[in-house]
Amino acid sequence: MWPQDPSRKEVLRFAVSCRILTLMLQALFNAIIPDHHAEAFSPPRLAPSGFVDQLVDGLLGGLSRWDAEHFLFIAEHGYLYEHNFAFFPGFPLALMVGTELLRPLRGLLTLRSCLLISVASLNFLFFMLAAVALHDLGCLVLHCPRQAFYAALLFCLSPANVFLAAGYSEALFALLTFSAMGQLERGRVWTSGLLFAIATGVRSNGLVSVGFLMHSQCQGFFSSLTMLNPLRQLFKLMASLFLSVFTLGLPFALFQYYAYTQFCLPGSARPIPEPLVQLAVDKGYRIAEGNEPPWCFWDVPLIYSYIQDVYWNVGFLKYYKLRQVPNFLLAAPVAILVVWATWTYVTTHPWLCLTLGLQRSKNNKTLEKPNLGFLSPKVFVYLVHAAVLLLFGGSHQVFGLLHSYCVLVSSSLASGSRAAVEILKDCALEAYCRGLPTRTKGPQKSYHGTFVSLENLFSSHTIHSRLLPDLLAPGTTPTLQLPALDMTWTLQGQAGSRLNPGV
Repeated sequence: MWPQDPSRKEVLRFAVSCRILTLMLQALFNAIIPDHHAEAFSPPRLAPSGFVDQLVDGLLGGLSRWDAEHFLFIAEHGYLYEHNFAFFPGFPLALMVGTELLRPLRGLLTLRSCLLISVASLNFLFFMLAAVALHDLGCLVLHCPRQAFYAALLFCLSPANVFLAAGYSEALFALLTFSAMGQLERGRVWTSGLLFAIATGVRSNGLVSVGFLMHSQCQGFFSSLTMLNPLRQLFKLMASLFLSVFTLGLPFALFQYYAYTQFCLPGSARPIPEPLVQLAVDKGYRIAEGNEPPWCFWDVPLIYSYIQDVYWNVGFLKYYKLRQVPNFLLAAPVAILVVWATWTYVTTHPWLCLTLGLQRSKNNKTLEKPNLGFLSPKVFVYLVHAAVLLLFGGSHQVFGLLHSYCVLVSSSLASGSRAAVEILKDCALEAYCRGLPTRTKGPQKSYHGTFVSLENLFSSHTIHSRLLPDLLAPGTTPTLQLPALDMTWTLQGQAGSRLNPGV
């Protein structure tokens, strides 16, 4: 069982430490820094708040900014406004379940306060489990426990973690996606498909994950093509591909149909509190009681595409404006990392990429030593996933860098393809260290540059630099001990040894 695995224990402990620190900093900065008054969604509070509610808001109110307000509003009132349908129901449903568990506290807290507590506690749990799931996935894909361990730590330290802590759906989506990928790597296709489908009900870019199922099924088809009846295998492949697309598309389609019943069919409107009706009048929000929106008359009435265009101005090159240069710079590190890693992988495995990861070499009879780490053939589909989200997925299931908000590309990759991005980060570190002298050549000054890079990477922790030359030498594996937030590097001298937190 996973609790007995030392490396998983360290990942879990590190994730807990990072999340506690994030929540503490959130409360501190929420108290000392005035809120920015932006033209963002800010519905009125219908229930009076008491002293305990004000205390909860002071401690956790920083988690309810920007899009988090939409999720909290949906969990409290449902989908009342048209633009609420940009946010899928998976995370609000989870918040409602968490709020039901807090029902004994309803005498002291309002529903809003219970939702804030649910956001903090559930995303805490989702984040920890996602870190462990990513570590397990890395071990399965990379066959290199060290890189899997680093990838999980980088996931915990990513700047995009603000989206994983706040009242956003990224943490839940990351957990479901990593778990689905892990199940697929273990050959459990049905379980993987179910988890991917649930993830699609949490975020729209879960639709892109159908590529994992389709690629796995195509691999099975080509591997059995020479041994079994080709026509039968082809029919089985087509049925599997159709079922995969249907399973992952069903949550999206049902959600669109629900929106259609609310806004396009007569008699579907429900009572709305007067303050919320007044907010719709003041802000120009459409509610179900008004005239039918234009998307109701489309051949394929998709409210999602309409909302992105009308409310968020998402469209081809619409975001390319001079005033958005800072946001492009914010998204640049992740974009550059994905581009660089893609180029490195393609130039290393040209034939594998030309055959879409289905054939490693032109001569199948040639015995090749399998690559470990980032250059493993299993990484291909994850790299493609990251590139697709970067270019076409973005944050709103439309063109990422060409259509959508570049400031949110990082958050999309943070949840949608963090498995690939964290592996890419570790690949960058490996590539930097690849040219360093080995331990047998004695201490070298060039180790200093690597120490500086690692120290910057884990800037909030203590690193014992005297062990770094051994750490970077071939055949060694680092061990982390994490009492509180202190990180101590120790050494396992045997090649291929596992992480041992008991040193």
